[in-house]
Amino acid sequence: MLILGIESSCDETAVSLVKDGREILSSVVSTQIEEHKKYGGVVPEIASRRHCENILGVFEKAIEDSGKAFSEIDAVAVTYSPGLIGALLVGVSFAKGLAMASGKPLVPVHHISGHIASNYLTHKNLEPPYLCLVASGGHSHIIEVKSYTEFNVIGRTRDDAAGECFDKCARAMGFPYPGGIHIDNASKNGDFSVYKLPYPKVAGSEYDFSFSGLKTSVINLIHNSEQKKIQINKNNLSASVQHTISEILVGKVMKASEDFGYKKIALAGGVSANSGVRSLFESECSRRGYEFYMPALNLCGDNGAMIASQGYYNYISGITAGESLNAYATMPIDDITF
Repeated sequence: MLILGIESSCDETAVSLVKDGREILSSVVSTQIEEHKKYGGVVPEIASRRHCENILGVFEKAIEDSGKAFSEIDAVAVTYSPGLIGALLVGVSFAKGLAMASGKPLVPVHHISGHIASNYLTHKNLEPPYLCLVASGGHSHIIEVKSYTEFNVIGRTRDDAAGECFDKCARAMGFPYPGGIHIDNASKNGDFSVYKLPYPKVAGSEYDFSFSGLKTSVINLIHNSEQKKIQINKNNLSASVQHTISEILVGKVMKASEDFGYKKIALAGGVSANSGVRSLFESECSRRGYEFYMPALNLCGDNGAMIASQGYYNYISGITAGESLNAYATMPIDDITF
């Protein structure tokens, strides 16, 4: 079964063709990073306009690269939530047009479930149930993946997401957007023990995350050092930020795995590309004898292949939508109704 996946929730216009939810036949991603870099972050209006300009070309290239004709496609899957509303509407509108014109089924895909599905493209043997951490610029969720289409959120961020914390700390240190990769690179030459950072906790919610206090602590440390004319060592501070975020993420997931009885763990989302997070997850899962899965680096960020993969499982489960499908800026993954 061939599923076309369309992703436009933020600043990547992406289209992919995937076979049976596991095999990528084509994957084309048009990124806007260079344009948004000068503003220090994604500008929603600009992102929406670029999606409008790029989506047709990206779609045509994905079809060409796949070696298949559009007539051979069984269904059109698209991200409908969560994300930037204007950006989402471009992808949803394009997908609805394709489906209506061709008579093919339209399959709605929740963005977070798409990130989870990126692991199916990397690990052909991975099957639910398992516990998955989805960490990105906008999300930090510990999720029970009970089946391919059934999810239960155990923990989530109460304020900033892990990826946002990486980017805001990087910005305070003077790194360009997106900052996470710069912290990752700088940390390789740093000593995390030089700067002591807090490990924020949420009272009464042992699986939830809070990264705003950590971000504020880093910003205050930098400002105080500047006022005292003390030079900050960016490599050491980067190492400390990465080490602290990694320990917070891994620690809560390991706690949840013990309490809920999971010995199969997965990682997904943009932060899953971070070398410190990947390494600590690998070592902790290995020490406990857990199975551990994480996507290939090229599937950690937003892409159409993950949407096509999840779209396949949604479709065979009977999850489709009609021409009234709308986009939603926010929607809990464990509250999806169709």
